[in-house]
Amino acid sequence: MSETVKMASVSKQYGNSTVVRDVSFVLGEAETVALVGHNGAGKTTLIKLMLGLIRPTNGRVRVLGEDPATGDFAVRQSLGYLPESVSFNMALTGRETLRFYARLKRVGGAPTGDLFDCVGLAQDAVDRPVRTYSKGMRQRLGLAQALLGKPRVLLLDEPTSGLDPALRRSFYDLISELQARGTTVLLSSHALTELEGRADRVIIVDKGVKIADGSLEALRRVARLPTRIRVKLAQTAASPAWLNGGMKWCRGPEGVLEAEVSSDRKVRLLHDITADAAMLSGLTITEPTLDDLYAHFLGGQVTK
Repeated sequence: MSETVKMASVSKQYGNSTVVRDVSFVLGEAETVALVGHNGAGKTTLIKLMLGLIRPTNGRVRVLGEDPATGDFAVRQSLGYLPESVSFNMALTGRETLRFYARLKRVGGAPTGDLFDCVGLAQDAVDRPVRTYSKGMRQRLGLAQALLGKPRVLLLDEPTSGLDPALRRSFYDLISELQARGTTVLLSSHALTELEGRADRVIIVDKGVKIADGSLEALRRVARLPTRIRVKLAQTAASPAWLNGGMKWCRGPEGVLEAEVSSDRKVRLLHDITADAAMLSGLTITEPTLDDLYAHFLGGQVTK
């Protein structure tokens, strides 16, 4: 996997305030990465550094091998960006808006209906003034703007804000298609549950510092948070042998048993539970979620 973005020991200061401190990471081609952190954690500053809108106080930023602030214009043409709060000239139509941004980006050819279709903006809306658009429609227009020129690196700040559930699914389908074509996608979002299963990696930042970086599975191994196992017995009064294996089980109504199991005991316990399948009428395994991991690492467990 070839490298598209590299941050090496990057810090950014405004006066006496350090908003990004010694951050390093690499993004690869055809990779989708979630950048998560609370408001003020430094996510938007990192995106602005990648866009070349601001320069680092210390360290190096490289996008497609170039400094995005001073490098070749072709690098900036290869970047797509959707800000958290999109703002357009309300007097222009959707089509006129995209034509304006296409000229700014020096993208050849007029935006086609296919681009509007892929972001879910109806053809009867594209020739209406933007002032008639709902928040969700403006968000879709912003995404279409970010996709102009088929960018190799796509930086999206809260991209699903204002989208209904159906359009959110369509958005992530589009992200999968872009990734399959080799696009690097960085998603900055507070909607952590949306990102599970959709990001190859998660980068967590807090107070301008990177505190975790890895796949969900890798972060689960580092965090060593327990897995919740829920068993429903076929006979509510049954007492299988594995109940006496030293685990603390909570017994609920209708033969339901629940326990939190450490990662080193999980596989063996599941083997024992499923050894006699006739005793079970249900089994649910809940791994630590991204919300759980986020809370854990913000609680003080730091990893490179």
